[in-house]
Amino acid sequence: MELKDLPQVLDIEKLSYTNPWSKASFMYEITENPLATYLVAREGDKVIGYGGIWIVLDEAHITTLAVHPAYRRNGVGKSLLNALLDVAKNRKVRSIILEVRASNFPAQNLYQKFGFKPIGIRKKYYSRPEEDAIVMSLELKEDY
Repeated sequence: MELKDLPQVLDIEKLSYTNPWSKASFMYEITENPLATYLVAREGDKVIGYGGIWIVLDEAHITTLAVHPAYRRNGVGKSLLNALLDVAKNRKVRSIILEVRASNFPAQNLYQKFGFKPIGIRKKYYSRPEEDAIVMSLELKEDY
């Protein structure tokens, strides 16, 4: 993800989340946060999805993953998740966590297909509307 991608990323963010990240948040993540890696999926010049991951030592946290509604259920989310996992594996990450809305069954199903397992609940983690988050974790193999 580059600064030039932000207008399209912010459009997808607003279409995907009831409490979207701000432009300033994305700018910080891609220009100042040394722990962060953010990727975009494109169709030609159009950004159709994005995802982010923080890596601290041998642990990672998937911070966000979104696909433009017109491109959902076409493998874009799967490709982005694969790319984020590749980033983690290349950095010798052993475990990855993420949070997902308790009502977001399509995302939960995607993560489960990749081997993520629910490990806990963060009560009232999300707002607009208030909702619990399911915490999911994936342990990566050590044979990179």
